[in-house]
Amino acid sequence: MEQQQQQGKFNRERRGQFPAKPKDEFDSVVLDLARVTRVTKGGKQMRFRAVVVVGNKKGKIGLGVAKGPDVAIAVEKSTRLAKKNLISVPMFEETIPHEVTAKYGPARVLLRPQAKGRGLVAGGQVRVICSLAGIRNISSKLLSRSRNKLNIARATVAALQQLNDAPRKRGD
Repeated sequence: MEQQQQQGKFNRERRGQFPAKPKDEFDSVVLDLARVTRVTKGGKQMRFRAVVVVGNKKGKIGLGVAKGPDVAIAVEKSTRLAKKNLISVPMFEETIPHEVTAKYGPARVLLRPQAKGRGLVAGGQVRVICSLAGIRNISSKLLSRSRNKLNIARATVAALQQLNDAPRKRGD
């Protein structure tokens, strides 16, 4: 009888609880959430486009873009795509090894290494992407007039892909 009471007590405590999911090694940030509409013969079809960046703050970064009928579905799909398209970012003393410029569409981004302790001198999408990659000291400049968040994010990822492992000296 006593054993049944203990077992019943145990079951009541666990009722409605789910097993804990293992903590994901990647942090994710939603960069942009847009409502997009497609006009068809039957009327307007509304969907949501989510731009998500994932990173482990140890040199891995990914960018994902997906659409869905609901915000949650769009974010989930783009997070899955970002984890699928991971790139590895070479780092040298918490900064990038050398200066790099990249272009995606009209967006152009310049990334420069900085001395230790200088911090993230970048704004908007570039700051989020660099912090998720684990880069602590960097300077960036948008060289274009484009303010499209998606194009700036893609240009930043393209710039990080162009990096080589060996640091260059000033004047090279």
